[in-house]
Amino acid sequence: MINNEESEKLLLEFDTHWMTRALEQAFAASTADEVPVGAVIVRDGDLIASASNQRESLHDPTAHAEMIAITQAAASIDDWRLERCTLYVTLEPCLMCAGAILQSRIPRVVFGATDPKGGAVTSLFHVLEDPRLNHQCLVTGGILAEQSGRVLTEFFAAKRAMGKK
Repeated sequence: MINNEESEKLLLEFDTHWMTRALEQAFAASTADEVPVGAVIVRDGDLIASASNQRESLHDPTAHAEMIAITQAAASIDDWRLERCTLYVTLEPCLMCAGAILQSRIPRVVFGATDPKGGAVTSLFHVLEDPRLNHQCLVTGGILAEQSGRVLTEFFAAKRAMGKK
């Protein structure tokens, strides 16, 4: 029988594995000159969606990694209800993405770095856990937060350096 401590350790290992996959998407976004945010959606232990920000390439302000991953996941299971899914994303979701998460009924969200300027999960708002809404999510933050934040910091530092030349 697995005790609570062992269960938490296994969950942390599982979360770290999938957040690493989300980070791979963030690195791909950076290479494509997109803001490096990556997301994956896992259902019953299987990857059903993976995406990165594509606002620049698609010329679409809604093309956040989470939004694209949600669309992919819904198509993958042929249902808009993403029950039994976990969304892993390298940056705390914004208001738009938090709304889409609630609408798609994702029960659990795991994120890396907090977003003090736009985060709608723990930083500015607590949308995913608001009891006034008809759906709430379990939220785990801070998984691979340092790596998730570093890819963003390095991306924007390079952008600023290029602007000074």
